[in-house]
Amino acid sequence: MRRRKHRRDNLNARVVQAPPHDVALDDVALNAEYVSSSYHSRVGTRRPHPDASRCSPDLSGDLDRVQVWLRDAIRSGRTGTWEHGFPRYVWCRFGDTVFDARQGSPGSGQYHGYPLEPKQYVEGLP
Repeated sequence: MRRRKHRRDNLNARVVQAPPHDVALDDVALNAEYVSSSYHSRVGTRRPHPDASRCSPDLSGDLDRVQVWLRDAIRSGRTGTWEHGFPRYVWCRFGDTVFDARQGSPGSGQYHGYPLEPKQYVEGLP
């Protein structure tokens, strides 16, 4: 049986797109919130997802810094498709690593994130 291709490997999902014309990025950024996910965490009680990348131990417990990155990325327009007033995807580059943040429930403004593999490319990301 062939293994199902996961959505995160969908190259079409990683394309920077302009926000809708009526969106104030500053307002969206202020309402966006990073929430950690046990799927990508190195600690926690939940069993990690089998193919989930692991977050850097340097970022463990530093939610304030990740929150700043998320909001700066939204303000800078490093976003993918939009749904229910928020971008579904947000990308941030820190050093040589690109982080992918995804909105949990549509319209919640809550994001979880993980580092991308070097081979995973975000089209249009400066």
